[in-house]
Amino acid sequence: MSAGIRAGVRGGLLRRHRDFRLLWCGETAGKFGASVTGVTMPLIAVSTLHASTLEVGLLSAAAWAPWLIIGLPVGVWVDRLRRRTIMLTAAAVSLALYAGVPLAAWSGRLSIGFLLAVALLTGTAAVFFQTAYTAYLPSILEPDDQPEGNAKLHGSASAAQIAGLGSGGLIAQLAGAVNGMFANAATFLVSLLCLAGIRHREPRTAGPGRRRPSLTGEVREGLRLVAIDPWFRTFTLFGAASNLALMGYQSIQVVFLVRSVGLTPGAVGALIAATSAGGVAGAFAARRVAHRIGTARATLVFELGLPTLGLLIPLTVDGVGIVLFVTGGFSVSAGVVAGNILKASFQQRYCPPDLLGRLTASTSFLSYGTIPVGALLGGALGTAFDLRTAMALTTAGVPLAALILLFSPIRRTRDLPTSRRPTRDVPLPPDSDAEPARRVPVCKSPHSPQG
Repeated sequence: MSAGIRAGVRGGLLRRHRDFRLLWCGETAGKFGASVTGVTMPLIAVSTLHASTLEVGLLSAAAWAPWLIIGLPVGVWVDRLRRRTIMLTAAAVSLALYAGVPLAAWSGRLSIGFLLAVALLTGTAAVFFQTAYTAYLPSILEPDDQPEGNAKLHGSASAAQIAGLGSGGLIAQLAGAVNGMFANAATFLVSLLCLAGIRHREPRTAGPGRRRPSLTGEVREGLRLVAIDPWFRTFTLFGAASNLALMGYQSIQVVFLVRSVGLTPGAVGALIAATSAGGVAGAFAARRVAHRIGTARATLVFELGLPTLGLLIPLTVDGVGIVLFVTGGFSVSAGVVAGNILKASFQQRYCPPDLLGRLTASTSFLSYGTIPVGALLGGALGTAFDLRTAMALTTAGVPLAALILLFSPIRRTRDLPTSRRPTRDVPLPPDSDAEPARRVPVCKSPHSPQG
């Protein structure tokens, strides 16, 4: 959509941009289905297959493992191929795999091994889809529309997560845990139809006479981009440290609420859903706060200021004291989602389009790699200490991780940059239309991990 058309049409993106509306509908449906699966898949393992705790844990590990195994080469493939085609293929594969679970149960072939294979393969499809989707959005939106687009996508994803977590158990209760997988398969059918209806067609990523470097060379190029650029390096290190702390306390929060606070399972579900609502609030506030105080300053407010209230979570007690858990969890969720919106908009404008897939894969590989470590850390701390102490240690890590942002170039500027200068090691692509940016001072503090 050209700037002239965009300027001449009033209303939000969902009203005036057909392709974005379809992408938004498909992504929201997929997030809802993923949340439903997060409830129904463990229920199938426990109630139908009588799986052990270790086997249930392996299901989560299998879903995240593909980021560590194929995350880096996927970024190269996304930059080489048409991203919409990758997304269509990934959605179709996920649809078939999730629909195959109840079919396997009906035929008597459902097993833990089968579920692990489904988790691993759908996790692989998710790596392709998420990497392609992040790199695809800038191709259908004008730069000025990208912050609004990211805000709407992240806000709807948070709302879909709340709805999915709330309805997953209900679906399993009404239709059975196994048949509940059809609900998730249906969401990928919606996603597939929405993506198929998008009219925008991407140009070829390279001319017929252009020679590409090897796969390994392009992977190294993406990693060098993260290592050399102070902005990418800062956000990647922060993401890794933040995910470590977030997964540390989230992995034991249910046990904490049941055993230390004394809540019923129903009350625990309601509290976690209430804290997840903070993501919707964060999505609503991100652009407004950034417009008023600047994108860099807003990043510090959301990633450092709000998560500090997470320190209230370990103080939670039964009765009125549960307000502390809701306040802390709501603030952390709001800060994370708002920060993700600002970060996504920054990366999409700052990174040359031909490198965006590799950047997404490289940062995801490094930051998502700490997620299983954080889950193990939370369990280990909960075993070594009492649960309240373990929650205090892990929640404290959330604002501490944001100190990486404070001791970085972000502290010295009002707004995040919108374009980058070419460097000796990672030049701008020959056909990139990115404009040179003014040079940004790099923080040389000896206490800065990015220095």
